[in-house]
Formats: sequence, structure tokens, C-alpha cells
Amino acid sequence: MVVMGLLLLLLGAVVILVGVLTADTTGTGTGIGVEVLGIDVSPVTLFLLGVGAAAAVLWGFSLTRLGARKAMQARREHKKLTELSEKLDRARAEEREDD
Repeated sequence: MVVMGLLLLLLGAVVILVGVLTADTTGTGTGIGVEVLGIDVSPVTLFLLGVGAAAAVLWGFSLTRLGARKAMQARREHKKLTELSEKLDRARAEEREDD
């Protein structure tokens, strides 16, 4: 989950940077368009690409947080189980010594 979240963050950031750094206006008058990486796109298409990229960044951030939270919870449970197992082993060893 964390890896997928980071990939979405990276993908969204790349799309945003490409749109911001390579966009150039084309045409004059009412036929204004936008050129991104040599491809003519309408301003609406560029806006929708930005919205999609922003959504990918937010989704990636959410997945990263969720994955990190689950990993932390799993580590805590593993630590607790290890402590309980060691405690049980010590109790069994004491019982054997008493016999």
C-alpha cells in the first residue's frame, strides 16, 4: 500500500510539473489553445489533467498514510505477541524448575 501510494504521489507530481513547466499558449484571438510537450490540448483538457493529477496526489498521500498506519499496528502487535511469548516461556521454565 505504501509503495502504491508513493507511486501515485510521484505520478501526480510529474504530471503537474510537466503541465506547469512545459505549457505554452498557441493561437490568437478566440482560438487560444495550450501546447504541452508539443501536443495541442484545449485549456479544459489541461485543467482536467491538473484535477486528475491533484486527485492522484491526494489518493497517493492517503494510501501512504493508511499503509504506514497498518504497518505500525502490525509491528506493535508483533512486539506484544513476542513479549507475551517470552513471558509464557519464562513461566513454563519456572514450572519445570519447581517440579
